[in-house]
Amino acid sequence: MEHILEINNLNKKFREFELKDLNIKMDKGYIMGFIGPNGAGKSTTIKLIMNLLKKDSGEIKVFGMDNIIHEKEIKNRIGFVMDESHFYEELTVTETKRIISPFYKDWDDKTFNKYLKGFGISPAKRIKELSKGMKMKLSLAIALSHNAQLLIMDEPTSGLDPIVRSELLEILADLIQDENKGVFFSTHITSDLDKIADYITFINEGRIIFSASKDDILEKYGLVKGAKEILDNETKQLFVGIKENKYGFEGLAKDKHEVKKILGEKAVVEKPSLDDIMLYFTRRTLNV
Repeated sequence: MEHILEINNLNKKFREFELKDLNIKMDKGYIMGFIGPNGAGKSTTIKLIMNLLKKDSGEIKVFGMDNIIHEKEIKNRIGFVMDESHFYEELTVTETKRIISPFYKDWDDKTFNKYLKGFGISPAKRIKELSKGMKMKLSLAIALSHNAQLLIMDEPTSGLDPIVRSELLEILADLIQDENKGVFFSTHITSDLDKIADYITFINEGRIIFSASKDDILEKYGLVKGAKEILDNETKQLFVGIKENKYGFEGLAKDKHEVKKILGEKAVVEKPSLDDIMLYFTRRTLNV
């Protein structure tokens, strides 16, 4: 089965930052969360997928096709939602639609109007009169009105209030009921992905730390708490990172089953959140 998105050994070097040997594979019917701290390389990766930046080496395939050779066909089948609105502020929603719709061969006015109504967006409103949340919903309405099979979202929930964020997540959960579609969702707000993501790809400092099923990730890692006395040079190797305080320590275990086997009753092992995992991987200086 062809992957809806496939990245092989992707490299891009800037003066002070480098994407190094990125490998990501995503199948239809799933939501993949793309996480990492600000500056980790998420937006750069998305720009390379969209051919808005020129790669140095590697391969990017969307729907099994090379993203440069078949760029026009691919973009007809992609919905792209960015963290900021890039619409002309003086135009109305209807005028904006008239400019954008001719670019897509499968544009559907009925679908667009259905989303506008559902989102409570007046076609007569100027873009500058819309709130940040409404602009995001307009971006989503446009992305979903030409039968897009892959939705690529770059930090879409950043700066939105919890109600709008929750509405957005519900829309994505509904969209993915069509098993021919997929969502690639970049964010540093990992609590959003706790709710809806099937797979997680974690990037830090331009390198992929892991790309796997969310359930497998949460099953593998463990948040461990215990007394400092149980830590020695050997047990420290079991952790991604450790935080010590006067009462004891907390650490992220690389394999919680291994830690349970070695430390037994001496430590408490809890299920981590994606936030916990990201924190420990990005602050390795906490290692002792």
